[in-house]
Amino acid sequence: MSISLCVLGSGSAGNCTLILLHNPDQADRFVLLDAGLSPRETAKRLGPLGITLEQISDVLITHLDQDHLNRGWVSPKRCRSFTWHISRRHLSDAFAAGLPANAVEPFNDDFQLSEQTFVSSVALPHDEKATMGYRISHCGTELGFATDLGLVPPSLLAHFTNLDALAIESNYDRQMQLNSDRPSFLKRRIMGGLGHLSNEQSLEAVIKLDKSSKSKLQHVVLLHLSRHCNDPQLVKRLYAHRCPNLLDRLTITNQYSPTPMLRIAASDRIIEASHRPGQQLNFLEA
Repeated sequence: MSISLCVLGSGSAGNCTLILLHNPDQADRFVLLDAGLSPRETAKRLGPLGITLEQISDVLITHLDQDHLNRGWVSPKRCRSFTWHISRRHLSDAFAAGLPANAVEPFNDDFQLSEQTFVSSVALPHDEKATMGYRISHCGTELGFATDLGLVPPSLLAHFTNLDALAIESNYDRQMQLNSDRPSFLKRRIMGGLGHLSNEQSLEAVIKLDKSSKSKLQHVVLLHLSRHCNDPQLVKRLYAHRCPNLLDRLTITNQYSPTPMLRIAASDRIIEASHRPGQQLNFLEA
């Protein structure tokens, strides 16, 4: 049993990640992590994978900014077809956005998604109400996911030890941010510890977490790159200089197109993909 991950889109115009929880004796479970793309765009990007919106059972929300919850989802018809898992600290924002109470499953810190899947969360610094980082544990496979955080607190490093895969924000290049024509208040917000992670901050966390993982990270997925103050080539050069051993495990996301489907196996085990009729999943083996 394993997890597969496909980032459908990541950036200031919308964030949404598909997570497949593979079960050999029953149907796979399809989960979205954030719903920042419109329903139509989400369906369009799921289509080439052979997946429909009707197959999605759950949505995990990191926080309620519009690039993480597109307001096109808040109609009763759309909302009630999923279970929305939202931290209690974000409940008032969720209801203000229009999510109906009977579609929301609030949690404090941890919750069980299924018999085989446990989700634990950690609050991370981002603006006034924080954002939630998630650790998804499925049958011995461990995935960490953290985006929209102004710094990497010790609590995140402690929460994300011994992972099989990590998805983490790498928002901006510091020099590009300083040289940009953005107003000073926006630069202060992004770089001041409650905004977003720089490439260097993100890399430091990746290096520490890779060292803390018994079998090393199979995949490192970089999220939420700024279109104005970052460049994937800069990120690749940074990794090539600081930790070239991670380059072949690196996936850099973008706003406009999904990543490949990344397969994550439990440590020291690779499990063959289960393929059902109608699915055209293209797995990259760890």
